Amino acid sequence: MVSAHNHLARTIILTALALTAFAANSVLCRLALGDRTIDASSFTVVRLLSGAIVLFLIIKIKNKSGMLTKGSWSASLMLFLYAITFSFAYITLDTGTGALILFGSVQITMILLSILSGSRLHITEWLGVVISFLGFLYLVLPGVTTPSLPGFILMTVAGIAWGIYTLKGRGSTSPVIDTAYNFLRTIPFVSILAVLTFNQMSYSSTGILLAILSGAIASGIGYAIWYSALRGLSTAQAAVVQLLVPVIAALGGVIFVSEAITLRLTLSAILILGGILLVVLGRYDFEQLRLNNKP
Repeated sequence: MVSAHNHLARTIILTALALTAFAANSVLCRLALGDRTIDASSFTVVRLLSGAIVLFLIIKIKNKSGMLTKGSWSASLMLFLYAITFSFAYITLDTGTGALILFGSVQITMILLSILSGSRLHITEWLGVVISFLGFLYLVLPGVTTPSLPGFILMTVAGIAWGIYTLKGRGSTSPVIDTAYNFLRTIPFVSILAVLTFNQMSYSSTGILLAILSGAIASGIGYAIWYSALRGLSTAQAAVVQLLVPVIAALGGVIFVSEAITLRLTLSAILILGGILLVVLGRYDFEQLRLNNKP
């Protein structure tokens, strides 16, 4: 009994830390770019390089028996595409709005790719998809809190890239190692980005520090913590708890960036997250019903 309680407590703590790290990426990026302490390209370069270094150190310390798998170039390209569009999107987006677009796009991308691969959605899942899209439409309607079109497009691309990157890693037998090598493989892309934007680079010690915190801790260590937390979470639980990230990011924006939680953001959050929750729980309930009815 004591062991079970300890395992539950450990899972809760690790999950909370991981989700906070994911949300911290939004807050740190917005702090760095919103205050113009660093440009988007430099932020991306420092973030990916510091994440690669930390993850590589982690696998060197923890994986003494040799490498099992080493990621892929296609996954690394998606990781780089996510990182660069994420950074440029946050030049014009608020923390909470950016997080909503990002995680909404991630979930919708994964759902659509699942449909294209032959999976069938039942009524509850379709209802969730429709509600989520209504939330997106409401978010971009004309109004003072409407995100800029470039920011919305860039963050949507970031979400699509992250969704594909996530799906590519579902079959990984050594996710931390794969993630480390995916980060390492972004170095050629990062080098090209640095050369192309060298004359436009603008940074300060504060901006570099924020980028290192985002890459080394919120991305590198945050991902390692998340993989540890997944050992105590079912697939449905892992999917549902991630829906808390935009909420955490929005609160972080209020606390650290002095942003306001507007009525538009609140209502769109309810629609998007509520719709995604219906999709996730709908699939879970459908699978449970199917298993219970098996002869």
